[in-house]
Amino acid sequence: MREGWVEKSIADCLELAFAGEWGEDPNPANAQVLRATDIDDDGHVVGVGAARSIPPSKLRAKLLRHEDILLEGSGGGPGKPVGRVARFDGAAHGSAAVCSNFFKTLRPDQSVVNPSFLWRKLDWFYRQPELLALQQQTTGIINLKFAEYLEARISIPRDRGEQAEVARVLDTLDTTIRQTEAIIEKLKQVKQGLLHDLLTRGIDANGELRPPQSQAPELYKESVLGWIPREWEVELLDEVAVRGSGHTPSKSVASYWNGGVKWVSLADSHRLDQIHIDTTDKEISELGIANSSAVKHPGGTVILSRDAGVGKSAVLAAEMAVSQHFMAWRCGVRLNNLYLYFRFQHMKPMFETIALGSTVKTIGLDYFKKLRIAVPERDEQDRAVEIMMDAELNIRRHQSEFDKLRLLKSGLMDDLLTGRVRVTPLLA
Repeated sequence: MREGWVEKSIADCLELAFAGEWGEDPNPANAQVLRATDIDDDGHVVGVGAARSIPPSKLRAKLLRHEDILLEGSGGGPGKPVGRVARFDGAAHGSAAVCSNFFKTLRPDQSVVNPSFLWRKLDWFYRQPELLALQQQTTGIINLKFAEYLEARISIPRDRGEQAEVARVLDTLDTTIRQTEAIIEKLKQVKQGLLHDLLTRGIDANGELRPPQSQAPELYKESVLGWIPREWEVELLDEVAVRGSGHTPSKSVASYWNGGVKWVSLADSHRLDQIHIDTTDKEISELGIANSSAVKHPGGTVILSRDAGVGKSAVLAAEMAVSQHFMAWRCGVRLNNLYLYFRFQHMKPMFETIALGSTVKTIGLDYFKKLRIAVPERDEQDRAVEIMMDAELNIRRHQSEFDKLRLLKSGLMDDLLTGRVRVTPLLA
């Protein structure tokens, strides 16, 4: 035990603990009922709850107070144990609220523990191996062994001032994280707006966005793709890029696999969230390529998933092969490969719409033979790509900062909530 810290059961830190209430259909509603979908994995209430009708006597008994802690008693799922906690901010919520019958309300005993510290400590406890022993699944739902949970032992500083300071440090860091996350979301919205404008209006000779067609119709012309700037041309993609695809070597021949040739497959779908793909889940061999229809595509090739994860695209960071689930285009001098990538990003909703299939939706190969895109002059493409890459890099810089803050928070939670690092020397 750290000097100045004491061990208590969770129950010792509570004034009250009681079950939530689901109530009846609103007729009319007199409360908001907070559910699992209304809290996030960082312990914040992010939703407003469901409007429900609760008998006045029950509502008075179960009404959430400022700094009550919501404990998930039933639910969970694969890789997500039941037992998440969230702190209720009465001032922010602004209306009568209770937690659902899948939750318990924990009311901290403020003579023993700072409420914010207890919330942080229970959030830390949720991530500890001991919590797994408190899971019970008898049907399709996981339940928390609530009585045993209340008896679980946690260590806390004896000094409530130290508790409050630990909570303050983590709250400050949490605020910075959430602000950074909000900036990232705003930048992503700005990026989407830019993407739409650059790929429908483009950039004029002065380097400015053209006004919309509705404001300057003389700058646009009709085409099979709709209104496009007069300087643009509609081209078959096959006329400005070389189309290819891929294949899967026989999985029964071991020598065709793990041979050092990176091979993009459906297992890499999550990696297509970035512009460039530089690593793959699987590799094939030169022998596998020689004995199949797989080919090596050079770095810079633009790939597009045509079935599972329809419309996801990326640019190969180096020479790679792809499975038959992907199309690949090697761009010539008339088409900037990154411009094609951003064009595909803009077209993704359309790709998703045209994919067919009852189980796995797929875009047939014939579609790509007839695929047409609007093509500006190369210098306009290059300027548009430069603008989009600046926007992308700005998001990445903030995302990197966000990731660092999350890592810092994880380490600080472990240090501060166990007493390994004391707040006084940390803040000195």
